[in-house]
Amino acid sequence: MTLQMPEADGAVLARREKIVAALRHIVPGEGVIAGEREMRPFESDGLTAYRQLPMVVVLPETTEQVAQVLRYCHDEGICVVPRGAGTSLSGGALPLVDGVLLGMAKFNRIREVDFPNRLAVVEPGVTNLAISNAVVDAGFYYAPDPSSQIACTIGGNIAENSGGVHCLKYGMTTNNVLGCEMVLMTGEVLRIGGKHLDSAGYDLLGIITGSEGLLGVVTEVTVRILRKPETARALLIGFPTSEDAGECVSAIIGAGIIPGGMEIMDGPAIRATEDFVHAGYPLDCEALLIVELDGPAAEVDHLIERVEKIARECRAKSCQASTSEQERLLFWAGRKAAFPAVGRISPDYYCMDGTIPRSKLPAVLAAMKRMSKYYGLRVANVFHAGDGNLHPLVLYDSNKPGELDRAEQFGAEILKLCVEVGGVLTGEHGVGVEKRDLMPVMFSETDLDQQQRLKCAFDEKGLLNPGKVFPKLHRCAELGRMHISGGHLPFPDIPRF
Repeated sequence: MTLQMPEADGAVLARREKIVAALRHIVPGEGVIAGEREMRPFESDGLTAYRQLPMVVVLPETTEQVAQVLRYCHDEGICVVPRGAGTSLSGGALPLVDGVLLGMAKFNRIREVDFPNRLAVVEPGVTNLAISNAVVDAGFYYAPDPSSQIACTIGGNIAENSGGVHCLKYGMTTNNVLGCEMVLMTGEVLRIGGKHLDSAGYDLLGIITGSEGLLGVVTEVTVRILRKPETARALLIGFPTSEDAGECVSAIIGAGIIPGGMEIMDGPAIRATEDFVHAGYPLDCEALLIVELDGPAAEVDHLIERVEKIARECRAKSCQASTSEQERLLFWAGRKAAFPAVGRISPDYYCMDGTIPRSKLPAVLAAMKRMSKYYGLRVANVFHAGDGNLHPLVLYDSNKPGELDRAEQFGAEILKLCVEVGGVLTGEHGVGVEKRDLMPVMFSETDLDQQQRLKCAFDEKGLLNPGKVFPKLHRCAELGRMHISGGHLPFPDIPRF
């Protein structure tokens, strides 16, 4: 493992047997896993290039058990790594050798569905798709739909602020969460937000969503559910180049059209996906744009005509509109199966996640082609084109010496390019350990220190998920120190208490 993680605390490891016994008292039965073989499934998340065994795995079932585990670890100075379904692609749930891995999979109940208020109250271990399945008979659904929605859980979605193919029109997780129950590292249980639309005071819910398990452990979530649109139809538009497809995306948004979803796949991804799913994708094009339009039937028909006209002006080779709900779902089934489809054509792949301004799509796609030749590695592109969220898949073989290193370098260059053109390092996968050391590319030292001060307000000892997000760890006391120059305090005339 080449990744530098926090140095293990020998004093904690020396007390391992005592710690395991104490945790078994808090979570009895099969709630504590301490055997090496039994802990293997928890040694990594979806970023399998990095892996290590945790000291112990704990699987609580109630908020009180979570609070007791965190309180015990806080008092004993033991690090805790929260984990959902383990589908994270940034190493956000990578364990620590001297830490407790807190698995939330047993929090898998939907506690309440409130149709009059258009919301559901769920536990964090409920899968994303399960929420929609629970309300579909009443004509409702949960809008965020990551490609991994059949497996990823709502708690993990909050940790990474996940999106999906329909986030362009309906928003990310942060736009669809109304409240949560969260346990701090001290064991204190907080309720933030709720069934009401807006909360007074600071937007704490906005801070928690996307905090990557650094601030607390979520044990209950209140989410917004929406009425299904009257009509939804999808267009498959083939282009001779990815640059043409990118130009079409900008033209559609520039025309004032906001599709329900808008995705691009390049040639390698198209061919791998069609061979896997048989969704009817055109194989004679080098870029495929999927555009979904929803709303009243008359409006959808009108918008399809407008999008087809824009596509032709952008040199589209083909354009096919879905004629049934089954066909629309098949179009999306291909896109959502793109990652496993690419996995069939390469022993390994490295999935990136950066976001750029839509207008920069053609230039960035062209630059990635040049990088691919330079590093000698293939790349398949699938991404949320509407909001500029790129998901390049760098193909490599970990059994070949040096290929993983080249893949990581290639991925880092892509992310640096995203920042250079006015974008950001992540759209929905989070920073985790994957992008941690690239944070100074986007943020100054002052920016990073300020972010860490926020963490300190929630987790003063820095015990929750250390080694993630921040390239350099600081103790909270160090961040609070005042700099003295020439023996003088800054602004000496200000009263100090």
